[in-house]
Amino acid sequence: MTTAIIIIAVALVAAAAVYFFLVRGGAGGGRGLRGRFGPEYDRVVARHNGDTKAAEHELGERVRRHGDLEKRPLTEAARAEYTARWARTQEQFVESPQQAVAEADALLADLARDRGFPAGESFEERADALSVHHARHVEGYRRVHSARDDGTGTEEMREAFVEARGLFDALLADGPAPRGHDNRQLTKGRGTS
Repeated sequence: MTTAIIIIAVALVAAAAVYFFLVRGGAGGGRGLRGRFGPEYDRVVARHNGDTKAAEHELGERVRRHGDLEKRPLTEAARAEYTARWARTQEQFVESPQQAVAEADALLADLARDRGFPAGESFEERADALSVHHARHVEGYRRVHSARDDGTGTEEMREAFVEARGLFDALLADGPAPRGHDNRQLTKGRGTS
């Protein structure tokens, strides 16, 4: 009987430790989540009116729901098609920024789906899942998604498009986003509409 109680107690302590390190982010609770989510952590805290406990609960739930998601690799043909599609979208930006931003939003959703992220869910659910694995780049996706319908000026659309390229590169690559991607056409200053 005593052995069973000890085994149960050890199992409970082990489960609590796993929860603490995986969901709460390790020693320091919020520091682990802040490190993992970066700017997304600050965005969620702001959305919760500074309530870090509520924000950390939300981020912990995201990790619980999407943390073990297995990313599917892309074939070389799919990678080449996505690269060509992004290049066409980028060229389109010069003539039709609004249409290019809408296409970039759709392209990112398609690429995320093909890599194994949730499909058919709401935009927020997709962005939440992406934030668990690509927290440093998800804001670009949010900005492009927002800019596609809200009458944002050309300069804001250009900035959103350029920022979204980071997520595109991260999703396209098996590892970290490649350095030196060709975004020169859009990074040159343009006037606002």
